[in-house]
Amino acid sequence: TVMYVATLFGSKELKLETSSLILTVLIIQLVAIGGAFLFAYLSKAFGNIVGLIIAVVVWIFICVGAYFIRGEMDFFVIAFFVGMVMGGIQALSRSTYSKMLPETEDHASYFSFYDVMEKMSIVLGTLSYGLIEEITGSMRNSIVGLVIYFVIGLVLLGFIQRRWHVKKRNLEAVAV
Repeated sequence: TVMYVATLFGSKELKLETSSLILTVLIIQLVAIGGAFLFAYLSKAFGNIVGLIIAVVVWIFICVGAYFIRGEMDFFVIAFFVGMVMGGIQALSRSTYSKMLPETEDHASYFSFYDVMEKMSIVLGTLSYGLIEEITGSMRNSIVGLVIYFVIGLVLLGFIQRRWHVKKRNLEAVAV
C-alpha cells in the first residue's frame, strides 16, 4: 500500500513534479536490492521473525516520518528507507512463511493462499487510506491509519516470535 500511495501523496500533498515522482520510484526500486541483502544478513544473525519485527518497526518510523515531511528532499529520504525495508520484507516474509508450512507436497496451494492474502491486504490498505483521506480531507491522516495496521502486525509478530521459540525448543528437546 505504501508503494502504491507514495506517488499520490507526493503529487497531491507535497505538490511534487512528475520527474521527482519518477525519481522517487527509481530510488525505491534500486535501494530495495540493498535492502534485500541487509535483511538477509539480519535474518542470518537474529532469525526471520526478529528480522520481520525490525522491518515492521522501521515501517512505523517511515510512516511517522512521512506524516511530518514537507518537501522534496524529505520525500527522497523517506523513499530511501521505503526501498530498504520493502526489498527485505518481501523476501523475508515469503521465506518465513515457507519455513512455517507443514510437511506437504502441495506448496503451490499454500503460496496461492499467501498471494491472495497479500493482494487483499493491498486492497484493504489502499481502501483505508482513501477512505480516511475522503473523510478527513488529508492524506497525512491516512498515514496514521497505516501506522495502526503496522502496530497490529507488530503485535501479531510478537505472538509468533514467542510461539516459534517454544516450538524450536520442543523440537530441540526431542532431537536430544
